[in-house]
Amino acid sequence: MKPILVLSPSEAIFSEIRDCFHPMYHVDAVSTTEDALEIIKKKNHDFLLIDLVLMKERASHDGYKPIFTPFWLACPDIEIIVLSSQDMIREAVMAVKGGASNYLTYPVNRDEGRYVLENIVNSKLLQSELDYLRDKFWDSDDLGIVNTRSSFMQQVFDKIQLVSPTKSTVLLTGETGTGKGVLAKLIHKHSNRRFDQFISVHCGAIPDTLLESELFGHEKGAFTGATRRQLGKFEIARGGTIFLDEVGTISPSAQIKLLQVLQEGIFQRIGGKEVIEADVRVIAATNTDLKGMSEQGQFRRDLYYRLNVFPIEIPPLRERIRDIPALVEVFLERLNRYNSKEIHDIDPEVLETFENYTWPGNIRELENLIERAFILEPSSVLSSESFPSELLVCDNSKPLLTIDISLTLTESRRRVIEQFEKSYLEDLLASKKGRIKDTAKAAGITPRQISKLMKRYGLKKEEFKVPYTLLTAIKD
Repeated sequence: MKPILVLSPSEAIFSEIRDCFHPMYHVDAVSTTEDALEIIKKKNHDFLLIDLVLMKERASHDGYKPIFTPFWLACPDIEIIVLSSQDMIREAVMAVKGGASNYLTYPVNRDEGRYVLENIVNSKLLQSELDYLRDKFWDSDDLGIVNTRSSFMQQVFDKIQLVSPTKSTVLLTGETGTGKGVLAKLIHKHSNRRFDQFISVHCGAIPDTLLESELFGHEKGAFTGATRRQLGKFEIARGGTIFLDEVGTISPSAQIKLLQVLQEGIFQRIGGKEVIEADVRVIAATNTDLKGMSEQGQFRRDLYYRLNVFPIEIPPLRERIRDIPALVEVFLERLNRYNSKEIHDIDPEVLETFENYTWPGNIRELENLIERAFILEPSSVLSSESFPSELLVCDNSKPLLTIDISLTLTESRRRVIEQFEKSYLEDLLASKKGRIKDTAKAAGITPRQISKLMKRYGLKKEEFKVPYTLLTAIKD
């Protein structure tokens, strides 16, 4: 029998909770924070249900996270659920944003109460299984990178787990700053070539006249200025991995040579006759639409198909907002390691601002902002004063859909439709608390079609256990 602790000054609310969860749960009750802390220090409880009435006044000054922290310190695994009246739902939403698992309104509905608790239990079990499997695969120092609350990014890491041990060519696509280079290293690190070279080449930063020589090498006298033989990156990376960043920028002649490497596994130095075996795994990355470029004749179509053996699309930061707190922790840990300062937290108001920012520079922009704030911050917590003022201004003009005019009309239309479908589905699932049949009925389609759309966009019904009012308040 799982134990629940109710923290409320109302005997009526305690009786209501006890009737709701008995006999599945053992329910204890206290009326003060001090008594609650004393009890959970002596005996672990799975859930702590806190009446919002006890927290509202204090939270108006410091937010809810400082209120919850002593309970987590006393019992790290305890799940906190807020009890609220109907007219205090917005405060309950703020409590959830401060770290509570969910909220219930009183009078508590028996079915809704049990549904909320059971979902939390099932989510914890699923997460513990995923954590175990993830930890068995990933190196311990990579766990901070692969820690994600985004279903899109979880799919990315699942694909990386599958492809890393193989020899297959990988094509990483995504906007600038999404971390393609980091993921390329992650693939190499968990491959059978991890003890050999990882060579990174930024194709867009090397002039066309030098790129072929940089990649494939040249013989002495091959061209003016070639005073000695030079080995290319493909030769240096023998046995290991070569990462070709911004591969869409390479010249037509370099494309031909790269195609030969991928198709036949051989190449020749510029000005040379010797055929050299290319024992190297290729990971390529691009922030452009290679397929569209190949259809327009700007990139070799046969090369595109050779590169696109195992494509992995990396979502922009604005589509994985829930990962920002974890990313901030990773950046702070790294900065603490190499600096004399010790900063381990960030003001919740700053994180809330981050949720409403569009992040045009993606993860790279976030990392740079955290490093700048780390240098400026005089205290042990990153405060709003250490961030650019323009970042902290809420932008209510943010468009609902993002349009990339560098794409073809067909591709742009496809992406806009996908953005709309995903956003519509997320809001509808949230309003129906993840119930597939109810969602399908409201959308006017079949449950099977809903399931297909959810699979396409990486959505899971467990993610929508939070009531719709919470989701809309967070967006606001």
